[in-house]
Amino acid sequence: MPVIRIFKLLPRGHQIAIGALSTAMAVLVMVPTESAQASRDRTERPVVEGAHRQLPLKVEDQPLVDDGLPDRELVVRVNAGDTLSSIFARNGFSSSLLHDISQLGADADQLKQIHPGERLTFFLDKKGQFKALSYPLDVARTLEIRQTTGGGLHSRIISAELEHRTQYAQAEVNSNFWNAGISAGLNPGQILSLAAMFAWDLDFALDIRAGDRFAVLYEQRYKDGIHVDTGDILAAEFINQGKVYRAVRHDDGNYYSPEGRAMRKSFLRAPVNFSHISSNFNPRRLHPVTGQIKAHRGIDYAARTGTPVVAAGSGVVVESGYNQFNGNYVVIRHDGTYLTKYLHLHQRTVNKGERVKQEQQIGTVGATGRVTGPHLHYEFLVNGVHQDPKTVKLPQSAILSRAELARFKPKAEQLLVQLDRVSEVMLARQ
Repeated sequence: MPVIRIFKLLPRGHQIAIGALSTAMAVLVMVPTESAQASRDRTERPVVEGAHRQLPLKVEDQPLVDDGLPDRELVVRVNAGDTLSSIFARNGFSSSLLHDISQLGADADQLKQIHPGERLTFFLDKKGQFKALSYPLDVARTLEIRQTTGGGLHSRIISAELEHRTQYAQAEVNSNFWNAGISAGLNPGQILSLAAMFAWDLDFALDIRAGDRFAVLYEQRYKDGIHVDTGDILAAEFINQGKVYRAVRHDDGNYYSPEGRAMRKSFLRAPVNFSHISSNFNPRRLHPVTGQIKAHRGIDYAARTGTPVVAAGSGVVVESGYNQFNGNYVVIRHDGTYLTKYLHLHQRTVNKGERVKQEQQIGTVGATGRVTGPHLHYEFLVNGVHQDPKTVKLPQSAILSRAELARFKPKAEQLLVQLDRVSEVMLARQ
């Protein structure tokens, strides 16, 4: 008897039940399995293997385990004193798993550098067994370690595509440079970076005056439309007592004048991270201890005891010692022409005969010798003659090669035009 006639002879309730069951089976046949859906997701989702490059996911010799939604995620915060070993032990992961991860090579080695406050995300299966580990390296890159179907482990770094936007900031100095930077919306790191760019031309204790101005173009980085990081300063201008200083970032990460001369010169204008200046250059200054007129052939940088003192330029330490007048002192010969002296140090961190690099720490601010309080006394000699460190003419810095200059100038001109245009608009609004 045909199936359809038999079906019609059945009671009404049985007909409804059989119809519903048939419909459900048809739907199940049409819906892809979880593993099939995960496999398709793996194929379609791109992975960025390098900055600003969108690459397809590489097919490995051993395919990764199911990429579907994890059965459970365990987010672990790194505490002070934590190591990967202690984290694994605390959360019940085996030492053999830790050993296998340590054998993965360069990518996984970055787990040895975990810091307090960072987070590790473990992905577990239904039985609580390890499936994967995710560790953000920075705003754009994430280290991922997964099990393969063969039972091994695979590591890779996934890099997200970041959007770069240019931001502008400008301000006029009223009370001091730091407050002006904060009022312009710059963060502390940017303020220090701006000062560092011009540290070879300006002493930010002695030279900054009310009415000075600065303008900055810098990068902001966004991920999926959300701000995640502040990037590098691209170009900046500082107008100090009417004189204009400009700097542009090159592809090598260094800053140059619009003409292509390096902002980094042979000597820094200030060798210490100071809080204020207690006395300026004055050949006929009264000595603060004896009250007598005595040539003060340098500058005193008043700062807290222990403030780092750095070499103003590269050279060789020709003296590192102590006497009752200078206290702890260091003398550096930079070449046959230039010599610098650093007096009243709390500690000396270099020895006679040692070669030092510019900005290398050579000691700390102190109050040793004949002084009234903690400060650094800094002297600058040219051919054996004392010069005012804040006004002495210094050797010109190196200029980019012809090939590099050809690459640098078009970009520099474009950034400086942009800086000028925005500056004009901002000034017009005031």
